[in-house]
Amino acid sequence: MASDVQDLISEECGIAVNHVASYELHVSDAYLSMACYYGEDVEAPLFASFFEDQAEVKREHAKQFVRYLKRRGGKICLPVIQRPNIDNWGTGVQALEIALELENKLTKLLEDLKSVASADSATDLLRFMGKYLDKQKRNTNYLECQIMYHKTQEEKQAHEEDVYKKPAEASGKKS
Repeated sequence: MASDVQDLISEECGIAVNHVASYELHVSDAYLSMACYYGEDVEAPLFASFFEDQAEVKREHAKQFVRYLKRRGGKICLPVIQRPNIDNWGTGVQALEIALELENKLTKLLEDLKSVASADSATDLLRFMGKYLDKQKRNTNYLECQIMYHKTQEEKQAHEEDVYKKPAEASGKKS
């Protein structure tokens, strides 16, 4: 009986877990929207499949947090997070930047959950959520690298267009 009491999650930790699960679903929906937006484009960025994969991953993470909460006797009450009012995700780099913003906020929520769990001495919760925080950091690093890479590619392309455009303009002036 005493072990059952220890296994229960505190109300404060339960609220934090609900927020993380809800935000995981929010990010999943944003990724799904991005994947669909670019999926219909013949010249879709190569990372469009990344968006689709992440939609599934984030949804699965949300389910795992909800299952954890249920196993620990917590109340499942996912707060509603308003969907971003974006119908046009813009260039691929813009979508990656928005994805990075979403991931950074999720990282913050996970770090807040870690703080609450630490303050509550919820070692089981700390073990459970540790792998998600590690994955989250890898994901944000990946997005940062992708943004830098694609911005560099865009700059190179713009520079090459300028290089080829200037001789054509110069030859047009001589005519």
